[in-house]
Amino acid sequence: MRIIAGAWRGRPIEAPPGEVTRPTSDRAREALFSMLASRLGTFEGLRVADLFAGTGALGLEALSRGAGHCTFVETDRKAIEALKRNIAKLGAGERADVRAQSALHAPPGPFDLVLMDPPYASGLGPKALAAFRESLAPGAWISLETGARETVEAEGFVIEVERVHGKAKISLLTRAS
Repeated sequence: MRIIAGAWRGRPIEAPPGEVTRPTSDRAREALFSMLASRLGTFEGLRVADLFAGTGALGLEALSRGAGHCTFVETDRKAIEALKRNIAKLGAGERADVRAQSALHAPPGPFDLVLMDPPYASGLGPKALAAFRESLAPGAWISLETGARETVEAEGFVIEVERVHGKAKISLLTRAS
């Protein structure tokens, strides 16, 4: 697994051993960040939250592309250890905050971009969206990765676009007016 683009393009990142963490594939990550770039224009200075962070691949990709800060939220101890090693290896420590907590408890925002990759078929995505609603900056974008056949229901949010990439479906959402 590697960083796709930006300052750390091509740099490898590690995943913890075992089956608990399921990193987003390079192909799906590339598609996600292409979709985001066409909507955001730039990642420069964005405050990002990477929920269910695992290896931190999504948040680290945002930092590589110029995001100002990323808060990584993860509960699995082995994933947190790998995430901290990835942050150190890339020299991202000053722009990263690792929270060993549930994604259902929002850290202080506001966040311009929230990247969520909960376990497939867990139902945790909509719950985390509800928890983060008040931590979103005006005009914030949310990316939710689910299994390809899952239906995304997010009360108070509008699904702007959905794309399937292999076993993953990526949904980009904004807050409903």
